[in-house]
Amino acid sequence: MILNSWRALIAMASLFLGAAPLAAQSAPQGDVITTASGKVEGFVRNGALEFRGIPYAAPVSGDARWSMPQPAAPWTGVLPAMHFGGACPQAARYGLTERSDEENCLTLNISLPTTKAAAPRPVLVWLYGGAFVGGAASLYRLDRLARGLDAVVVSVNYRLGVFGFMAPPAGTSGAGHVLGLEDQRLAMRWMKANIAAFGGDPENITLAGESAGAASVCMQLMAPGETRGLFHRAIIQSGACGTPLRTLPQAEMFAAKVAKEAGCTDPVAAFACLKAIDPQALIAAGARAASGELLAFAPFTGNPTVPRPTLDALKAGDFLRVPVLNGFTRDEMRLYVGYDVQGGAKITPETYPAAVRAIYGDKADKVLARYPLKSGELPAETLGSLMSDFMPGLGITHCLMLESGRLLGQHTPVFQWEYADRTAPVRGVSIQISPEPGFNLGAVHSAELNALFPGFSNTAAMTAPDLSPASQALADEIVTAWAAFMRGTAADWPSGKVMRFEPGAVRPVDAWAEYRCDFWRAEYPAFFAATPSRTNKELK
Repeated sequence: MILNSWRALIAMASLFLGAAPLAAQSAPQGDVITTASGKVEGFVRNGALEFRGIPYAAPVSGDARWSMPQPAAPWTGVLPAMHFGGACPQAARYGLTERSDEENCLTLNISLPTTKAAAPRPVLVWLYGGAFVGGAASLYRLDRLARGLDAVVVSVNYRLGVFGFMAPPAGTSGAGHVLGLEDQRLAMRWMKANIAAFGGDPENITLAGESAGAASVCMQLMAPGETRGLFHRAIIQSGACGTPLRTLPQAEMFAAKVAKEAGCTDPVAAFACLKAIDPQALIAAGARAASGELLAFAPFTGNPTVPRPTLDALKAGDFLRVPVLNGFTRDEMRLYVGYDVQGGAKITPETYPAAVRAIYGDKADKVLARYPLKSGELPAETLGSLMSDFMPGLGITHCLMLESGRLLGQHTPVFQWEYADRTAPVRGVSIQISPEPGFNLGAVHSAELNALFPGFSNTAAMTAPDLSPASQALADEIVTAWAAFMRGTAADWPSGKVMRFEPGAVRPVDAWAEYRCDFWRAEYPAFFAATPSRTNKELK
């Protein structure tokens, strides 16, 4: 019965999306749009009208480094919006992503169908992932989602790493704020004021993101006083809202460590030194200070940007109460095992126990008893599946994401889903093609991005392999489900279950039981709320 209702919902949404009358006049005519900042000229590509590189903020380089973002100055004439703005400063990572030195990077991109619509279209705002130190709006082709969702789709550049998620130095206007999140907020204010000119509905905006982008969505939810009215729904893709984060004083201590690594130790001259240092030198200093910590530049709390610890906010219901689509992938952490193997690590039956002990410490014996090596499964696969279920403090693991959904669901509608296409391409999408990892990566962290953004390869080349017909059919179902959520028509999702999307088998599953979350909750209670996780009747 549940599956029949789900299929009917998909079919109804598909019919709805195909029904927009071509003769209606609500969509913009031509390719020059007038915004409050000035006129922009777009272009048609793949059945979508696109505008690229629109500045939403003033420059943030030189003396403006670590400044609070300010609106871009209005321009005269027509701004050609045919080229992406530069990615924010970052280093190349994992032999895959590309470096950038462009500090004046606060731009956004807009894509909408060329067909006319009978009414303003819903709006999807996309925040990219990249562990808060990498990523760019230019890496995502928006036309696929614009057409598939029949929506206006926007992608946003925001500052990263030492520039956007390190505690800014004292004396800057950004001191005490998380500037990458403040950038996102300014972009949302720009869109609220201007999106109607592009045929979008300013009263139906969905804020969406993956990985660090998903965590960014969480942080925007956690500041209701700042973000109320800026968006009306949220899509959190691979990110737990309740992950423990540094406090502002802890973040300031880490920033002092970065300054020391950068050679800016003179208290009198430190500020001038930090503003003058080359972006890549400062990024390298941040990497040394991080000492390999995956989320060293995650947001910090106890400040105007993120007022309180996120798990406390979730427990208290102190967040922006909008409907949430909470998603993740089936094999999230196999990606990072793959990175390690490509880097030379050996995961064998002999090294597997030591790898588990390195992560789980004095709880390793209990963990090994629950996650023994399985016949027919390679040790790297078992380790990746174990890490995917739970790792202390890492917000891209199943049980923390499910707990986040449960807590959100006590106060607002939450719909949970899982990307489980283990046949879709991963090498050349989430991880470099060679060397061959030598084990089944499965549906790893970020593997779903190629289903949403064709060609997504973590590079400007957008050269990911094409999806198979079965994977493409699943991708179409996912986009249709997202469209239904954005329009408020996803009411038939099964209560207490997660909708698993895999080719030919979209179905509800008990993910909490499958991923042994009762075990993890008993062993690591500090990462979970006190209320038993199996009794919430409000969670969809």
